[in-house]
Amino acid sequence: MAFNLLPKYKVNEAFSIKFTAMTNQVLLHKAIQLVKEVGVFLKEEQFRISAKDVDHKSLNSLVTYVDKRAEAMLVKGLSDLLPDSGFIAEEDTSDKKGELYNWIIDPLDGTTNFIHQLPMYSISVALMKNTELDMGFVYLPHLDEFYHAINGEGAFLNYKSIFVSDKEAIQDGLIATGFPYYDFKLLEEYNNTLSYFIRNTRGVRRMGSAAIDLVYVAAGKFEAFYEYNLNPWDVAAGALIVAEAGGKITQFDGGSDFIFGRSIIATNSKVHAHLQEVINENLPV
Repeated sequence: MAFNLLPKYKVNEAFSIKFTAMTNQVLLHKAIQLVKEVGVFLKEEQFRISAKDVDHKSLNSLVTYVDKRAEAMLVKGLSDLLPDSGFIAEEDTSDKKGELYNWIIDPLDGTTNFIHQLPMYSISVALMKNTELDMGFVYLPHLDEFYHAINGEGAFLNYKSIFVSDKEAIQDGLIATGFPYYDFKLLEEYNNTLSYFIRNTRGVRRMGSAAIDLVYVAAGKFEAFYEYNLNPWDVAAGALIVAEAGGKITQFDGGSDFIFGRSIIATNSKVHAHLQEVINENLPV
C-alpha cells in the first residue's frame, strides 16, 4: 500500500538492520503503551486548564501547555523507540527528519473541544517508512477507544478487527465533515456542498477532530468524511486505518496526495464516486 507521500530518503543500511531486531509487534506494543500514557495525561489535565492557559496561534487555532507537553512526551518516547527517526509534528517540538522513518503526530486533535471540556478529542500518531505509511494510532482517551493499523495487517479498535460499512448509497449514510474555522474564502461553496448532503443523507456530523472522523469511517460509524485545509498530522494515522479497514481515500480531485494536499475524502469506497462528484461540482479547491 504505497502512498508516495514524501521524497525518497537515503536508506541507512546499518539502522535498517538494527531495526529488524525489533519486530513490528514489539514496536506496536511499546508505541500503544506510550500513546495511552499520554492519553492519561490529557484526561488528567482537561479539567485543570483555564482561560489563562490558552494561546492563539492564529484565528480560532488554539493551543495550551497540554498540547505542547503531550507532544514533548510523544517525541521523547518515540525517539527512544526509534532513535534515528524524525518527526512531522503540529507543535514543532522537533524538526528532525529521519532518513528512513518519520513519525507524524498530533498530540491533541480537537483542542477546542478539549478546552471546552468536551470528550471528543484524540491523539494521532503515524509512522512513515520512506514514502509509505507503516503504522497508525488514534486514541480517544475520554472514551478509551484505541484504533490502530499496521500496513497490510488490518485495522483494529481495542484489538478487535474493524471494517468500513457496506452501505451503497449516501441516502442511507451518515457523513462527517469539518467546518471552515479560519479560511472563509470558500464558505459559500462549502455551504452548497453541506446543503446537498443535509438533504440527501441521513445526516451530517462535525466531531471537531479529523482523526476521530477518519477512524469512525474505518469502524463503519460514518460512511464518509470530507474536509479541506487539513495538515499531515490531522489525517496520516486515520487515513491508514481507513485503508486497512477496506475504505478509500483521495483528494477532492481524486489525487493520492491527501496527506500533504490539503483536501481529503475518506469513504467506505461504495459511496466514494457520488461524494466526490458532489464535492467537485460545488467545492473546487
